[in-house]
Amino acid sequence: MLLGVTDTDPETMKRLVEAYRRMTPQEKMRCVSEMTKAVQYMALARIRKQRGTITERELRLRLASLWLDRETMIRVFDWDPDREGY
Repeated sequence: MLLGVTDTDPETMKRLVEAYRRMTPQEKMRCVSEMTKAVQYMALARIRKQRGTITERELRLRLASLWLDRETMIRVFDWDPDREGY
């Protein structure tokens, strides 16, 4: 929750927190993994919409550049997000 700002009803939030507390570590990790995948799918959709038809490699590089810093992108992938654009 960002600075205590939420659009979730307090009773619903209480139930949600209680449910998270009852989860095993494995269940919590599965939830994190699923949320991460959902965010990545949304990012891929945005990239496709903004860039149109691009190669699979460029699509993956643009996705990676949302998570990795510029120096890592250049060192690991020889791809400069500043030069290529986001």
